[in-house]
Amino acid sequence: MLDTPRRREIEDAASALFRERGYVATSVRDIAHALDIRGPSLYAHVTSKEDVLWAIVDRAASRFERTADRALAADADPADRLAALVAAHISVITADPGEASVFVAEWRHLSGDRRQAILERRDAYERRFRDLIADGMADGTFALTDPAVAATFLLSALNGIAGWYRPEGRLAADRIADHFVDLAVRALTEVHR
Repeated sequence: MLDTPRRREIEDAASALFRERGYVATSVRDIAHALDIRGPSLYAHVTSKEDVLWAIVDRAASRFERTADRALAADADPADRLAALVAAHISVITADPGEASVFVAEWRHLSGDRRQAILERRDAYERRFRDLIADGMADGTFALTDPAVAATFLLSALNGIAGWYRPEGRLAADRIADHFVDLAVRALTEVHR
């Protein structure tokens, strides 16, 4: 399907509904109603509700991947690269909380090859965190821990932002990133008793 302004309106409306109600509880009729169009008219732009979910999830995954790759490209020590990676992840979530929330919570409703493709991309994305943590442990920057558990800990905290972040909230996105960066780096660098 082409990426047209109308298609993007459909995806944005669906994203808001999926975030609010969940994918399963949102019908094609709900999406059409949000756009003030008839349900059958929606099918001129999309083939199915899953097609819309796929577009949202695929776009979000690409944003996470691009920002992570840029963050990791810097020639810096592991703590600085971790800080950049955490800030990059948060920037994707806070740039479009609806899309990020749908990506984090609803991708499992994809079927077949689409679900498998996102699962593989998710695992590759998580591997960026694990590998960075392992590198930091190897050079003494990070305390010894299980890199997979540490990556899961960090990503669970980071992905949780998608559920509560609001642009009009108490803290601006960059302040949230500052706090999470500080917590992430301290969690991995400070020796625990």
